[in-house]
Amino acid sequence: MEEEREDIREQIRRKLRQNFDGKIVRKDLTKKIKEGANVPVYVLEFLLGQYCSSDDPDIVDQGVQNVKRILADNFVRPDESQKILSKLRSHGSHTVIDLITVRLDLKQNVYVADFSNLGVSNIPIADEYPEKYDRLLCGGIWCIIQLDYEYIEEEKKNGTPIHIRKLTPIQMPHVEMDELKQGRKAFTKEEWLDVLLRSIGMEPDELTEREKWLLITRMIPLVENNFNLCELGPRSTGKSHLYKEISPNSILVSGGQTTVANLFYNMGRKTVGLVGLWDCVAFDEVAGIRFKDKDGVQIMKDYMASGSFARGKEEKAASASMVFVGNINQSVDVLLKTSSLFDPFPAEMGTDTAFLDRIHCYLPGWEIPKFRPEHFTDDYGFITDYLSEFIRELRKEQYGDALDQYFRLGKNLNQRDTIAVRKMVDGYLKLMYPDGEFTKEQLEEILKLALEMRRRVKEQLKKLGGMEFYDVNFSYIDLEDMSEHYVSVPEQGGGKLIPEGMCNPGQIYTVSRGKSGMFGVFRLESQMLPGSGKFEKTGIGNDRDAREATNTAFHFLKANGKRISGSISTTTKDYVINYQDLQGIGMTGKLALPTLIALCSIALGRPALSSLAVLGEISISGTLMKVEELANALQVCADNGARKVLIPAISMMDFVTVPPDLMSAFQLIPYQSAEDAVFKALGVE
Repeated sequence: MEEEREDIREQIRRKLRQNFDGKIVRKDLTKKIKEGANVPVYVLEFLLGQYCSSDDPDIVDQGVQNVKRILADNFVRPDESQKILSKLRSHGSHTVIDLITVRLDLKQNVYVADFSNLGVSNIPIADEYPEKYDRLLCGGIWCIIQLDYEYIEEEKKNGTPIHIRKLTPIQMPHVEMDELKQGRKAFTKEEWLDVLLRSIGMEPDELTEREKWLLITRMIPLVENNFNLCELGPRSTGKSHLYKEISPNSILVSGGQTTVANLFYNMGRKTVGLVGLWDCVAFDEVAGIRFKDKDGVQIMKDYMASGSFARGKEEKAASASMVFVGNINQSVDVLLKTSSLFDPFPAEMGTDTAFLDRIHCYLPGWEIPKFRPEHFTDDYGFITDYLSEFIRELRKEQYGDALDQYFRLGKNLNQRDTIAVRKMVDGYLKLMYPDGEFTKEQLEEILKLALEMRRRVKEQLKKLGGMEFYDVNFSYIDLEDMSEHYVSVPEQGGGKLIPEGMCNPGQIYTVSRGKSGMFGVFRLESQMLPGSGKFEKTGIGNDRDAREATNTAFHFLKANGKRISGSISTTTKDYVINYQDLQGIGMTGKLALPTLIALCSIALGRPALSSLAVLGEISISGTLMKVEELANALQVCADNGARKVLIPAISMMDFVTVPPDLMSAFQLIPYQSAEDAVFKALGVE
């Protein structure tokens, strides 16, 4: 097996040398030097590409030594900044590699540069540099800078002895796209997937096919304009690595306060913010995102929807994609039961369905393995600058319409869903098939993945926003035979809380609104023991409404038990009932009718109907109450495995609010009274 893998690796290396000579690098060289120098990968590979572009081991070894020497002499470590400044002063000139940010000094009407690691600021810089490289003005870029040092006594009060002689941004020149597309033809799909992953430093042999595709999904915001991606998952899965270290065309905004001026447009300076200067703006640790401006989230929503934003009287457009990454500190199962997968977002975002609906793709970060040393490759991949530049060029092309040749999207996708899926298909195709050559099967593979990524967003919107987002059953239609295929979300399956088949007597499932305001599933389990008519309940805590509801049920049973069945006794039997809040939504005070059914079930020794959910409630006098938000309640029943639903007849007038396909998902069993509900739930004729 290992020999076979090595043969495949060697075959890929040979194809890379033949088609991309001078544009590839051994990633272990990057890793070795990276461990001793805290510089982004694209800075290292810029140098490695200049000095180590050869198969000759001697040339590579000499090149590595040159790169190490350049980094040792010129890369500024923050703790050695004074040493570098001393060297600059004594020699009169010195070349440094540093992260440079430029700003306009309004008082002096000149541009000045701040050196991140060197620790000096307000260094005058010629206008030509910020005008030519506008990213210097926002966020900064890594550069090779030739500095001069000249101390002039007359200027010591206002001036600085440090002067910038020449500044060169670290980035690759223009890429020939025809060369890329022609070179791609030499590789199979599997080989090209491995090349892309090795180019971002990952070893594909240590990953499953699914994990490979998930890592490739992280690259879509770099290849697609105005694409909004969210990835939440455990720590140490490299969520922000690509946007911080690998791509020079993206900027990582660490969690914390930001401003509309910084992100979108500065009214005072009349300068565009990050979205106009970078291909991708990534937010690290989403839980900490805060806007100083009250309208910050609204402007972000507008931008995420349309790629434009209004500032003053003008409307500005930009093409930067937005990425939101953060940590989930509990299991996905718990999140799905208690809140939503957007829970780590700050409250003003994580509960705003209009904001969340603008996220095109939710990447399941919990499926990506925590990175260990073996996950990082020591094989060949593209020089990061070359990869970044051809990805940037691909932003100008459109492949998404290829979908229409073979498939049509199902009716449950609205306009926003359709845009999201098309953008993802376009991004995957540009990354995997930049030459535009792919089969129907390869397109279908991508389409399924795109539908899943968008459906994950929609599933959570349904939990937060109810029936407005009920259309989650995404599908596509094969135009060849008009067959319809549905796409599910892995974490939603296998979690049916209402089991198939008969339950034990005394066990009832019901759906009701909890203290959190959401609908959820409750399980009631009862026992009957010889005694003197005591009634005990567990699992409801100290909630007064819930206790009153349980007492309502028991009092109704004591008053009406003989009418239901002569064998029910509330004087010679003790009853114990346990309430289980299966989705953590908070114990509700509206479980009197389900409690009554559970008590009758154990008293009569009769189980409830299979796959039954009980809806509705009774007052202390036994009056039936309508189901609140019937459509939402039925949707929760469907999501959790119910096949039969017991429903008060007075709620039938609300059937017009329920989508037809949801109505047809169950056998609906109407009841006219509390006693009728008991009989029908237990299948008593």
